[in-house]
Amino acid sequence: MKKYEYQCGYSKMHPDVMYDIEMRQQKSKKMLAVLDEYYSGKLEELSVLDIGCSTGIISSYLSQRFASLVGIDIDESAIEYAIKKYPFGNLKFYVRDAMNTGFADESFDVVICAQVYEHIPDSYQLLAEIRRVLKPEGICYFAAGNRLNFMEPHYKLPFLSVIPKPLAHLYLRILKRGKFYYENHLTYWGLKRLVSQFDVIDYTTRIVNDPWEYHATEMVKPNSFKQKVAIQVIRVAYWLCPTYIWLLRKK
Repeated sequence: MKKYEYQCGYSKMHPDVMYDIEMRQQKSKKMLAVLDEYYSGKLEELSVLDIGCSTGIISSYLSQRFASLVGIDIDESAIEYAIKKYPFGNLKFYVRDAMNTGFADESFDVVICAQVYEHIPDSYQLLAEIRRVLKPEGICYFAAGNRLNFMEPHYKLPFLSVIPKPLAHLYLRILKRGKFYYENHLTYWGLKRLVSQFDVIDYTTRIVNDPWEYHATEMVKPNSFKQKVAIQVIRVAYWLCPTYIWLLRKK
């Protein structure tokens, strides 16, 4: 494995995002809205694994509705922060590798994997691990960015995720934004191959059509020009959606 393939210390690299309580709680509300609908509001007896939990803000918010929640990340300083900040009885945090979590088979009812797959050196191993730790009929909340995205979401640079990796590294170095482009985004077709061992329940379309219902107004404002464009894109070119939100059900 090349030294730049696993991105360590992400919270220090992007503190404006990973410590933004309001923004991350907004994401938590969206997750809960989706999971609430799927489980008909019956979340209180479910166990959850939050992969790539970072500073624990999302985990702490979700833990209020579930029986137990475990958050894991390779970012040691972020996990230290989470443990000190959120000492809840049903909430635990560990420094662990998403590709090899160390948990027993069929340990969790729900796995959260939101905007994480692109940070993992082997996303297929990640999905295999998720499938392993999920109980039969378990659900993974999977939020995933599309490689075919004009504006790369992490560095806010046009076409960064589209161009070949060597050029992406050079792009960042020239602009003095970093030495390596760690993220490994997939296209829509790549994502479909990645999750082929699951039944896919698409929430992308539902969320774009009704962002109020799913607490997704930070993504798409209701009745806006962006929403109208997004609805049309989904209808005629779903493969161009910048982000997908799917529930992956273990077969």
